[in-house]
Amino acid sequence: MIYEQFDPHLTLMPYIDAYWIANGESVEGNTERILPDGCIDIILNAGEDCQTEGSTFLLESKKSYLVGTMTRHKENVMHAGTNLIGIRFRPAGFSAFYDYQAIYRITDETVEFDQKLSPDLNITVTHFKNYLDNFFLKILAAPRRSIAPLVTDIQHHRGKISVNALADKYFTTVRQLQRQFDQYLGISPKEFINLVRYQSALEKIRNNTSNKSLAEIAFETGYYDHSHLTNEIKKYTGSAPAQF
Repeated sequence: MIYEQFDPHLTLMPYIDAYWIANGESVEGNTERILPDGCIDIILNAGEDCQTEGSTFLLESKKSYLVGTMTRHKENVMHAGTNLIGIRFRPAGFSAFYDYQAIYRITDETVEFDQKLSPDLNITVTHFKNYLDNFFLKILAAPRRSIAPLVTDIQHHRGKISVNALADKYFTTVRQLQRQFDQYLGISPKEFINLVRYQSALEKIRNNTSNKSLAEIAFETGYYDHSHLTNEIKKYTGSAPAQF
């Protein structure tokens, strides 16, 4: 697979993580594993039909799709004719552009997205970043209520913060946090904290230049022991830490 990603306009950066393009290379088809990142994506299929979700869902050619916040990995079968264009929103950034009341209903799901709400596929193919920047700048309307500061705080702590501590810090209740995260992210604050902590641990495993043991990495990233860390890595990625 050939994968490229591009930064959005500076004004959009607090809400959009990247625009990306993924093209298949193999005639026979290769299975590509997509790991959970806490983000929501819009995908435009500019190529042939593409199988995803372990070949249980078909991204049809010339259609747009919405991918909910992922808490587990997905697999796409990429062929030579595959050409996917994506907009990856930062955690909770999707709500700055769309009033999607039931975001929690599409967690770990891929659903067809209304063409009237999606960027135009043909213009995107022709003008790509310039068009996408203009499209999203026009519909940008930062929500009056946002969990972005909480998301940033969790990421700053690399997931080593409790929901109770978060609620106390922002003078709210655990129940209110639950409602806000369901509305803007599609998962609970606890689930997002666990996701960020897993990402931190996986980064350390991948860049373990000092040859730390798995137990040491587990301790540094807030897990009980190496078994706990191993189970979490397997849950999110489908692979053991040693495979990274």
